[in-house]
Amino acid sequence: MMGLFFFIILGCLSGFILMKRKTVPIHWEPYKEKGKLSIIIPARNEEENIAHLLDSLHAQTYHPYEIIVVNDGSSDQTKAVAESYGVKVIDCPKLPQGWTGKTWAVWNGFLRSTGELIAFLDADIRLAPQALEILLKARQKSGGVLSIVPYHFTKKLYERLALVFNILGVFAFTSPFEIKNPRKGLYGSCILTTREDYEKVKGHDSIKSEILDDLNLGARFIEEGIAVHNYIGGDLVAFRMYPQGIKSEFQGFGKGAVLSTTSLRAPTLLFVVLWILGLVVSESFLFFLETSFFLPLFIGYLLYMLQIVYFVKFVGRFGFIMPIFHILSTLFFLIVILYSVYQVVFLKEVTWKGRTVEVGRKRQL
Repeated sequence: MMGLFFFIILGCLSGFILMKRKTVPIHWEPYKEKGKLSIIIPARNEEENIAHLLDSLHAQTYHPYEIIVVNDGSSDQTKAVAESYGVKVIDCPKLPQGWTGKTWAVWNGFLRSTGELIAFLDADIRLAPQALEILLKARQKSGGVLSIVPYHFTKKLYERLALVFNILGVFAFTSPFEIKNPRKGLYGSCILTTREDYEKVKGHDSIKSEILDDLNLGARFIEEGIAVHNYIGGDLVAFRMYPQGIKSEFQGFGKGAVLSTTSLRAPTLLFVVLWILGLVVSESFLFFLETSFFLPLFIGYLLYMLQIVYFVKFVGRFGFIMPIFHILSTLFFLIVILYSVYQVVFLKEVTWKGRTVEVGRKRQL
């Protein structure tokens, strides 16, 4: 029993090793503009999200030179909503062979942009009023390319099932073992770079067939000697990932749950696995109610609960229920992982937003 309890403690401690409060550094001096900023937003069926992003962009203390929304074959009112804000809206050309949907949309937005600075934002992003100014100053100080892991703003219970996935996402991008990783990725929801650096790595054209375009794009920057900096969004950058329903949430996490682990360094992966195993073992206390295993397992469950309550301050808004009954999020996580394995290993393809991409040959169907 004591061995089991210490294993849970080890798992819990692994979380503290991986979780770093790596927020965007604040520089108080005024931002000295060195080039125009182009915002590029790929959008496919994002009518429930894009208004929030465009509202937040119009409220910025620093106003971008241009905002380009790339309508990626939307069947809803995404295009009409974007046009109502007076931004530049372009229809993405027909998807050619060898590209994934998002990389093609982003690339076409870039080709229509003119700024010396480029920000790629997913349509579900929401920015604090000073976010762009702070991000621009941070990139100006650090150089290279930066990306943000947004704070997850949730409303409905099914959205809060993403708790474990979102914690693991922050682990992966703030782990101290990833600092020197030559394959370190970017978080694709919010990326800021210069046109010069983006063109140097040949942009999304260089990773056009990749399912996990952001992770592979980060590796391309590093290959060219351009530093990659990842931060958590905190009060600056947030998103609401899947307001469309639990099916989109299931598919969204399922498309990359397995593949995303391939770029992590071994120590990060080891501590992630230890944290997950400790979590799952602690949650098994329900099966040992009348045994001597119950007490150490239940204490472990409470320890993980307290840790998760602490973590969510930096990860997202998950309400009161989900951190306490985190077993619900763990079950969702395990089911999605099994589904992801099924797609990658047996189907050799993943599905997202009505499109299917082959995993092996990475060819768009």
